[in-house]
Parts: sequence; C-alpha cells; structure tokens
Amino acid sequence: MASRHIYATSFDECERLPIDLPCPECDGDLERERRQTYCVDCGLVVREYEIDHGPDWFDNNDGRTSSRIGSPLTPSRHDDGLSTEIGSRKDAKGNVLSSRTRRRFSRLRREHSRARTPTKRSRNALRGLVDVRRIASEHELPRSVRDRAATLFREAQAENLLPGRSVNAMAAGSVYAACRCFDLPRTLDEFEPVARCDYSALRNAYMVLQSELGLHIAPPSPSTFVPRYAARFDVGEATQFRALELARQLEETGRAIGRAPTGVAAACIYVAAQEHDETVYQTDLADAAHVTPVTVRARRDEIQELTNA
Repeated sequence: MASRHIYATSFDECERLPIDLPCPECDGDLERERRQTYCVDCGLVVREYEIDHGPDWFDNNDGRTSSRIGSPLTPSRHDDGLSTEIGSRKDAKGNVLSSRTRRRFSRLRREHSRARTPTKRSRNALRGLVDVRRIASEHELPRSVRDRAATLFREAQAENLLPGRSVNAMAAGSVYAACRCFDLPRTLDEFEPVARCDYSALRNAYMVLQSELGLHIAPPSPSTFVPRYAARFDVGEATQFRALELARQLEETGRAIGRAPTGVAAACIYVAAQEHDETVYQTDLADAAHVTPVTVRARRDEIQELTNA
C-alpha cells in the first residue's frame, strides 16, 4: 500500500485520525496515531511514521545528491572552511611517499596555494580573516563573536572600505565592533597590543565600520565592566553587588554620561571595597581600566556626593 494513500499532506503527530482505507489483512478499520498507522480489529501495523526531522546526510552510493554533505560553513575562513589540504609525507593509508612523489605533491601544494588566492582581493580576505581569528583567540572570545567579526570584515570588503586603509586595522576594528554588538566589556586600549596597527588606525577603522555599515551600537555602560574588574581583583560578592548598585545609580541619574565607563566602574569598585573593608589600590584599578588615578579619584568624589545626597 502506497504511503500517499495512508498519510495526508500534513497532520499532527499526536492526533488520532481515522483512515478511509480498509486493513489489508482483515478489512478492518485503520487509524493513525502518533508514529504509526494500525488496524483497530487485528492490530496490524500497516506502516510506521518514516519522516525524519534530522539533518539530510546523504551519501552518493545510490546516486542521490550530496550537496548537504560535509562540515558546516565557517565564516571566519576565506573559503568558508571548504579548502582542500594536500599532504606531504604520507598517503591516506599512512604509507610513506617516495621522494619523487613528495616532489610532485610539493609542486601541487604550491599551485594549489596560488589557485586559492588568485587576486589581490582574495589575498586581502585571507590576511584579514586570519588576523580576525588570531585576535579573537588572544582575547578568548566565543565563536559567535568571532564569526560576527568575520562577517563584518567581509561586509567591509564588499562595500570597498579596505582600499586606502590597513587590512590589519580593519580586522581588529571588526573584532572590537563585534564585541560591542554583543555587549562584551572590551575597550580599544585592550585591542591595541594585539592589533598590528596603532591606536589611531584602530579607532578610525572602528568608526568607519560603524558609520558605513550602519551598526546600531549602544554606548557601553559602567555596569558591564564591574563584574570583569571585580573578578580580576578577587573582591567579595557583597563588594561586587554594591559596586553594581552604585554603577546603576550613576546610570539612572545621568551622572555617567560623558564619563569613561571603565573609569566609572573602577571608582565604583573602589568605593564598594572601602565600604566592606577590602584593600584595592587606586593605581591597580586605574591600570586595569586604562585610565589615570586622577580619573578614579574624580569619579569617587562624584559617587560620594551621590550617596551623601
């Protein structure tokens, strides 16, 4: 019995439905329930539910298409992770290649490398995406942020934003922009040591990405930096909660507007540590926040005015 006579075009798996066709064994009534169609009288299972909602992994043995075969695409690689690697010393079975075969494969690798990046545009994409993966690895960023940074770099190249600018600066700016899109507490000063460009080029690349690609990025808030700095100086939970409370009070009253969020977060931790008798030095907080101790003291005075009011 063909499945088109048993199954409707669409149905609910959990619904119990009658079938108009009789049972092939006893001519009894058929019913469809969940994953199978069975006879009410004799209990014969006519046909089980064969729809697989999993991924379509096909092989090519029976002539079907294999377009869905392979690993998922990787946006952080210039060829989406579909490149082919040519070995050098051993074949697929682990046998050592002869010297003549190794020389031939060496020539094949050279030509294959040239074919992967035949144009200047493809070579810039390769350099930039490699730098994106390197910077993301240095900062231990999650894969979602790394892929978002790679997508931003590809969009920048598609909009012709790379000519006249450093590829490394655009790669570092893409990673920083991805962190801002995901509300990760990072600053440009933290990316400068690992970026292969100076601070001005990195800042200019980020501003170009934000304006030309239309990125809707909210200004960073001091409360996002508090947990990170609190974990670095190993302060107590009560101190961290108090610092978060102070940072949110400054944000709600508008006193954090126009202030460096890292400096405000450092001052909140300093004031909270003093209230709970924990020792945290201003110079250490200033170094972690990439501000001066004068900034930490100025923000501290503002916090004390707010709490005493």
